[in-house]
Amino acid sequence: MKNLFPHIKNLSIYGFGQLFNLVTPLLVVPYIIAVCGEENFGKTAIAMAISFFLIVFVDYGSDLIGTKEIVLHRENQIKLNQIFCTTFGVKFIMLLLVLLVAIPVFILVPFFKKEYVLFIFSLTVIVGQFLNPTWFLQGTENVKWITAINLLSKTIYLLAVFGFIHKEADYVYVNLFWGLGMIIAHIVLLILILKKHSFNIMSITFSNVLSQLKEDFSLFWSQIFTSLQMYAPVALLGFFGGNLLAGQYKIIDQVIVIFKTYIYLFFNFVFPKVCFDVENNTNNKLQNWRLFNGVNFVFIIISMVLVYIFANPIINYFNPKETKPLVDALRFAVFIPILLAVSIPLKQLVLAYNFKRFYVQITMVMVVFNLVALVFMIQYFKLYSVLYALVATDLLVILFYLYCIRKQTFLKPLDA
Repeated sequence: MKNLFPHIKNLSIYGFGQLFNLVTPLLVVPYIIAVCGEENFGKTAIAMAISFFLIVFVDYGSDLIGTKEIVLHRENQIKLNQIFCTTFGVKFIMLLLVLLVAIPVFILVPFFKKEYVLFIFSLTVIVGQFLNPTWFLQGTENVKWITAINLLSKTIYLLAVFGFIHKEADYVYVNLFWGLGMIIAHIVLLILILKKHSFNIMSITFSNVLSQLKEDFSLFWSQIFTSLQMYAPVALLGFFGGNLLAGQYKIIDQVIVIFKTYIYLFFNFVFPKVCFDVENNTNNKLQNWRLFNGVNFVFIIISMVLVYIFANPIINYFNPKETKPLVDALRFAVFIPILLAVSIPLKQLVLAYNFKRFYVQITMVMVVFNLVALVFMIQYFKLYSVLYALVATDLLVILFYLYCIRKQTFLKPLDA
């Protein structure tokens, strides 16, 4: 029990920061809808979804590979400096490429041109993510700094929205404020890390950057598909169904994404420990995996039951014009976090045991299936098309992960 206490303490600190991170949209979305309207909220949702998709290019797998490398070499200061500097070198190159492509597209392509100010302002989110060194702190398990920076970033966003969004046309600034919060907070965090570890940012070499670009390409490619699955639905709904439908889906997603984001953040918290246990062949290597993910699954089940029961007041909180269709959709959507709470722990094992090629292949196939199913069903099921596609995809992913782990190690006595 004594050995477990530090993990519980860190999880509590990490959880507090992420709770604030997740609650922030719940505080501002009703206000944005009330001031700017559902349709304009739908526009901000589409722009933010595109920015979040582009983030995967800038991250280039650092949230997975970078974190794992830090875990394995966290006692080697020279190696840490190399990993830190090389990773940021890769991210800088990818940031430049993204901006060079995105800005002309937003200005010239008709679909984006009419809202080019909104889309260009939304690129500050990508700049903020480039500066984000949370992947490094996850590897060193410095949850206190992660929590503090989350609080700072979202506090800036909250104050900016309530302080400057006063009329319908102000919707173009919503994503800008999110990005500025990230930029300011992550600059502070970078300064603290550089000072604490005495990293020499000038030690970066082009050969190391080029080598990492080549080595991590396959995982980066799979992350593109994962990001598509997460952020393409709202953009596709906006393109095929209009901004209002995108806004309605975003209201549903705003509730569900709290738990989805929490599950992904929980993955980030547990993943370094799972990698360490597996890599070092520790006794009872799956004990922490079972404990943390088991408790987390129970929490998600209880949470989804409550969301189902209180779906009506939850939807009314967001001030939509029509509530009944959204209430029914939300009650069906509770299955998405439940399935995710199963697939994400399995993903931890797939990656920890270095089944990277399998993960990449399955991710790509499942995302293509998800998007094709979504586009096919939009004309028939409207809002439900996204929900049906997500549930079907998650079920298939779980089956494939189980097949991989069962075939290799899962039913063998790993704890022996």
